[in-house]
Amino acid sequence: MPIYEFRCRSCRAGFEAIRPMGDDGASLTCPECGEPAPEKLLSVFAAATSSASASSGSSCAPSGCGGGSGFG
Repeated sequence: MPIYEFRCRSCRAGFEAIRPMGDDGASLTCPECGEPAPEKLLSVFAAATSSASASSGSSCAPSGCGGGSGFG
């Protein structure tokens, strides 16, 4: 199950909860104040890529995996 981020509509506290996909969090309560039905936030995941590997589809470093690319 994915982890979703929520924010209390009353006290504005933020928290995370493991919920089934597509669950809107209506059955949750705020862990700080107990207010029901927090707001589900849009989450963005982090992915570290370099422009060279992203454009070539390769997971190798820009040096070409030691193939004599002229670095060093």
